[in-house]
Amino acid sequence: MKLADFTALSFDCYGTLIDWESGMLAHLRPLAALSRRNLSDDAILEAHARHESARQREAPTRLYRDILADVHAALAAEWGVAADTQASRAYGASVAGWPAFPDSRPALIHLKRYFRLVILSNVDRESFAASNSKLGVTFDAVHTAEDVGAYKPAEKGFHAMLAALGEAGVEKVRILHVAESMFHDHEPANRLGLASCHIHRRHARPGFGATMKPQTMPSCAFRFNSMAELAETHRQECR
Repeated sequence: MKLADFTALSFDCYGTLIDWESGMLAHLRPLAALSRRNLSDDAILEAHARHESARQREAPTRLYRDILADVHAALAAEWGVAADTQASRAYGASVAGWPAFPDSRPALIHLKRYFRLVILSNVDRESFAASNSKLGVTFDAVHTAEDVGAYKPAEKGFHAMLAALGEAGVEKVRILHVAESMFHDHEPANRLGLASCHIHRRHARPGFGATMKPQTMPSCAFRFNSMAELAETHRQECR
């Protein structure tokens, strides 16, 4: 199997193209410090993942920026920190400031020349618009949790994305889903028989960080440590 076998690449955004863990930690380290619990970055991220996943299951139509505010409040309560509504709302709005990984923009610019590029993300439209401005390309389609009323790993967004690409003449066998999260993306992709590519951003660190551990470890058609590696592999195929 080669990357050139595909005509469309669907992307998770946060954790794959946007460095959400850095963005999260910039706001959550000060909260954790107030708890005086000496929490490591991974402990902070793992607690975030647990609360975020639970809240997304409970309220699948709630906007992501409001989910984040809920998570901030839940972490404060768990860590014994006084509630701060303003800080929780600021965390919900922080997505706009989360940085892109340095290699995302040049890789996407290259790939845009050869593939239809699609976003499938657990986010609201307003938050994604701020992130998209950092990525340097116009995506052919954007499917958010706000659009479909569900958060991955629920399959509703995948079905919407596959249906839209099908209407555009792209068969499922010609779609490659590109993502970091085993839990949110690769596990449901496996269930749906959708080929996937793991961008292993956390390859130098243990654990799953801001995502939950998958129930079973999914298989992937490709694995790269970065978007730069994916783009370079495609360049080599084209020679």
